[in-house]
Amino acid sequence: MKPFTNHSGIALPLLTDNLNTDVIIPSREMKRVSKVGLANGLFANIRYSDGKRKPDPEFLLNHPNYCAASILILGRNAGCGSSREHAVWALADYGFKVVVAESFASIFYNNCVANGVLPITLDRPSIEAITEWVRMNPTSHHLSVNLEKCTLDTTDNSIDFMISPLARRMLLNGLAPIDLTLEDKGLIDRFIADDMRRRQWLYRISD
Repeated sequence: MKPFTNHSGIALPLLTDNLNTDVIIPSREMKRVSKVGLANGLFANIRYSDGKRKPDPEFLLNHPNYCAASILILGRNAGCGSSREHAVWALADYGFKVVVAESFASIFYNNCVANGVLPITLDRPSIEAITEWVRMNPTSHHLSVNLEKCTLDTTDNSIDFMISPLARRMLLNGLAPIDLTLEDKGLIDRFIADDMRRRQWLYRISD
């Protein structure tokens, strides 16, 4: 997983409350055994107008000003519903690096961190102000995020955000959950070796 330090890009201001994972990627789009290619199914039920792949011009992501967005702005309870990790995989495969929301469903939040997508929690007034600023000129009003400083910046404003030390460390160093476990590989190996001496019967392979 690539380390996340800072990012600047176009923001997609959906500002939707209770956007669930089935909306982010419907179950019928989860047929791949790889994380690659899921972007085509991102927001499929609202992104396409014919139930197939005809872009719906009313959906903001299909607009030329927003089609290259890499920062997603949502409302409260983002990523609720099913715990499917495919929702974050699809966002990342499309190119989203950051999700800003008033609040997150806990599993979705953790899935973001585990897959290198930065989840930022801000209060509603800050999100609404950012959304208004972005909509004034989406292609030039880029948001900039600095994880080392924990700031989200517009042209004339800098907003501090909070993130847990563990989530911040994982993102800054590109660590997946298994990488955290492997940091203690020495301790694990010593425990296994000691346990094998104390309980040899548990590790004995019968002929």
